Amino acid sequence: MNAPIYNPACGGLPPQSALHTGRAVFTEAYAVIPHGVMSDIVTSLLPGWTGTRAWILARPLSGFAETFTQYLMEVTPGGGSDAPEPDPQAEGVLFVVGGAATLHLDGQPHELRAGSYAYLPPGAGWRLRNHGREPVRFHWIRKAYEFARGFDTPDAFVTHESEIEPTAMTGTNGAWATTRFVSPEDLRHDMHVNIVTLQAGASIPFEETHVMEHGLFVLEGKAVYRLNRDWVEVEAGDFMWLRAFCPQACYAGGPGRFRYLLYKDVNRHPALGRGGFRR
Repeated sequence: MNAPIYNPACGGLPPQSALHTGRAVFTEAYAVIPHGVMSDIVTSLLPGWTGTRAWILARPLSGFAETFTQYLMEVTPGGGSDAPEPDPQAEGVLFVVGGAATLHLDGQPHELRAGSYAYLPPGAGWRLRNHGREPVRFHWIRKAYEFARGFDTPDAFVTHESEIEPTAMTGTNGAWATTRFVSPEDLRHDMHVNIVTLQAGASIPFEETHVMEHGLFVLEGKAVYRLNRDWVEVEAGDFMWLRAFCPQACYAGGPGRFRYLLYKDVNRHPALGRGGFRR
């Protein structure tokens, strides 16, 4: 198995001589936020965090993400938070893409490194500090947890992608596989955050049309991705948002494999409120 590679660092500003024509796209069905957009000028500061900046990639917004927020966090040495989550109903996933940090979860310390994954149920007591000498970068995906009758809240856990064997899609001989951090049959969970891997030359060979909303962050490689009626080129560091039922397909361009971190909402009835949106 190839050693994992994660998306490049963000930040900086292009020179004044740079052309401003890029690949950024925002439509009613999907959005593409390329890596080059994630400069210093579009960062956010968050209450309760020190030595930290965030690129907010998705947020609940009319005509945009409805079920989740996704941040790419950068915490400098000595920075972090002792009260990171302001919403007691929120669950979260942390996925580290660079550097190291210490996560204290329900009183227990966990050393995080690139490839580490933490699930944080609503009400979890957690804090995070960077005790290293270089910035730590991680994705923080947040969602309002939807309780389901007869099911308890999921347990918190910390793991690493190297500890999980990818599951190959049927008939692909491993060319298309998913690293699943949560069992699809565990209905306590109302969101999945997985890693999808396509080997060079592999494809998603049909236009998938899902009820789930999707957030895709490209960790490695490049591909041509079908989004609604368009084919777009994407590469490591790019983010894609797909609204529910947006058709999608993919050709992995090579020369190496193509991998992305995938969010989707799962395992719950669609809400019957105005517009069918969850509240």
